[in-house]
Amino acid sequence: MASENTSQIYLSLVVPCYNEEASLPLFHDEASKALSRLKTENPCEFIFIDDGSKDGTMDVLRGLAAQDSRIRYISFSRNFGKEAAMLAGLQTAKGEYTAVLDADLQNPPERIPQMLEAVASGECDCAGGRRKDRKGEPPIRSFLARRFYALMNKITDIEMIDGASDFRLFNRKYREALTSLAERGRFSKGIFPWVGFKTKWFEYENIERKAGRTSWSFWKLFLYSIDGITAFSTKPLAIASFMGVLLFLAALAVIGLIVARRIVWGDPVAGWASTVCIILFCSGLQLFATGILGQYLAKTYTETKQRPYYIVREVK
Repeated sequence: MASENTSQIYLSLVVPCYNEEASLPLFHDEASKALSRLKTENPCEFIFIDDGSKDGTMDVLRGLAAQDSRIRYISFSRNFGKEAAMLAGLQTAKGEYTAVLDADLQNPPERIPQMLEAVASGECDCAGGRRKDRKGEPPIRSFLARRFYALMNKITDIEMIDGASDFRLFNRKYREALTSLAERGRFSKGIFPWVGFKTKWFEYENIERKAGRTSWSFWKLFLYSIDGITAFSTKPLAIASFMGVLLFLAALAVIGLIVARRIVWGDPVAGWASTVCIILFCSGLQLFATGILGQYLAKTYTETKQRPYYIVREVK
């Protein structure tokens, strides 16, 4: 690790990377241009976190580090996920201010000077990037994303802004608040608003990747959303209990109806199809409720193991 005095570093750029071999040179050029416009004589630093990439990401990082003394990097022993990579960067950052952005240039580095000015002036503690629209994104993905944000705002005590990204720039106390949270199942989109402080939003157009391919599939995004819901709300457990009560009351009503028909009209209960449907319906609800409970138990299990967030293979 470098031995700089913390007060000497003005801004730390934390950049998680996974298979970003093609994007890194472009990102470095764009970010360097943005840093050159900052009104400071103190140095800045790049902190790249290689999240177990399978391409030539590390070779590119070594080459860039040989050309630019501001570059530091951390390479994981395997893929631990973006959340772990972000945490590693935040724990390593030494700057008075810290920015988190992706290497694919979907978070525009040219907005950094404007965001830094807002935070440095004391206008806010955190400047957040927010997409104006979802242009270029598949319609079904856009629809589900909006529904997810709406759901999170209803079942949690935090406010999640639709279109908000992990592109943030914040001061030291905000960074220390983020790193003080010891939970293993991290969900940054919820952690950012949970720690509080004043946030100012900066909108930008939705930008497609400049190079490479995204590693976020629909299934991974779905699992990520489940993690977010279970990390910040226990209302799914209450919903499962409420459904159980409703099902019990419905069962009592149906039993009463069947008994009444038999006694009053002498009408026998006919048909096996309805019985099978009822059994399948009840079984499905039971499995659904058990699955919700299992998600929370799994999180508890993960937390109790106390495994490290990540394991480092190489560091500069």
